[in-house]
Amino acid sequence: MHGPHDAAPTGELRHAGSADPPSWFTRGRDRVWLPYAQMKTAPPPLPVVATNGSRIRLADGRELVDGVASWWTACHGYNHPHMRIEIARQLETMPHVMLGGLLHEPAARLAERLAALLPGDLGRVFFSDSGSVAVEVAMKMAVQYWINNGVRGRTKFVAFRGGYHGDTTATMAVCDPDEGMHRLFKGLLPEHLITDLPRDEATTAALDRLLGERADAIAGILVEPLVQGAGGMLFHDAAVLRRLRALADRHGTLLIFDEVFTGFGRTGSMFACDAAGVVPDIVTLGKALSGGTLPLAATVASERVFRAFWSDDPMQALMHGPTFMGNALACAAANASLDLFEREPRLDQVKAIETQMTAGLAPCRGLPNVVDVRVRGAIGVVELSTIDIPRLKARFVAEGVYVRPFGRIVYLTPAFTIGAEDLARLTGAIVTVLSEP
Repeated sequence: MHGPHDAAPTGELRHAGSADPPSWFTRGRDRVWLPYAQMKTAPPPLPVVATNGSRIRLADGRELVDGVASWWTACHGYNHPHMRIEIARQLETMPHVMLGGLLHEPAARLAERLAALLPGDLGRVFFSDSGSVAVEVAMKMAVQYWINNGVRGRTKFVAFRGGYHGDTTATMAVCDPDEGMHRLFKGLLPEHLITDLPRDEATTAALDRLLGERADAIAGILVEPLVQGAGGMLFHDAAVLRRLRALADRHGTLLIFDEVFTGFGRTGSMFACDAAGVVPDIVTLGKALSGGTLPLAATVASERVFRAFWSDDPMQALMHGPTFMGNALACAAANASLDLFEREPRLDQVKAIETQMTAGLAPCRGLPNVVDVRVRGAIGVVELSTIDIPRLKARFVAEGVYVRPFGRIVYLTPAFTIGAEDLARLTGAIVTVLSEP
């Protein structure tokens, strides 16, 4: 599973004794507001000075095997030479120019390639710079699709328990309302229709009734296909997505796949919709789109959706435009990432990771605190009945790995280029730490 850039040694990880943190760290750590952290009580972050392959090097000389690929983005590992070369080449020519009335080759080429990769007629690409914004754009597209077609009042979305679609205001409103992260904002957020995925006859019938009763209010159905990521790495099968397509068609609404997490090989196919054989009306992409190097996301619409905006009336245009949308450096990085999917055996590597993680995490099944162990593609999950996240984080670092539990799960989403030995370190550390009393 090694990529050509995994130059870090595959033997013992380097460790170092305690050392004074670098001056930039001591000066700046109290000024940086960290994500998902209670700043008063959270332990200080780890000072990182370099990355390579699947390794993170700390200021004191320690190297950690990265089990989460920087929130699932670094699919090719860190510092892949092809990514570096293409980004540097673009930097010499043009780091950025706005897409307001202008267009550059990296964005045009990337849009063409995405349209060729995605199924069906998903081919109208709107760029943004984060997954949350990509989902907001999809929601805005869906609502305006109906308005442009002369239909008012279809402003609600059907989304699902266990789902997560982002932290911005519109996306918070379509996340699971009880999962904890966004409960504080009840009252600020518009209320959408959050229900159960159609996993069986009963839940399918319930969703069918909901869509029938509220058809005049529903703009679209929004789902993370195959894996609900930040809501708990919850899996469902392709039949669920086929039911959603059938129900969307029956009730005349749009189907939106949020593939910010699942896109670009993470579940074992290039896109989760490929595995399901389902073509949504809109798909959102992000995270691994630029190979974990630069912020970039995309919302890709079908011709059916795009045609509703094709008009002589300027008021029927999609009035949205992130300042850095289609950033030339980010698009160059994404094109380089797609080059690597074409040239290197990424999906075969994902299959090998799936096989090794399945075996490596299997010993967790017998542990008393473990509720479930599940693996799909390059996603490995151990679900616990109770969890002490600060203790687990510290123990994993002590074991020489970077693993970041959340909710009640410990999970792995490694780079697809990770070596078998480094992956064994990750699964072994999880078994070791979770075996402790």
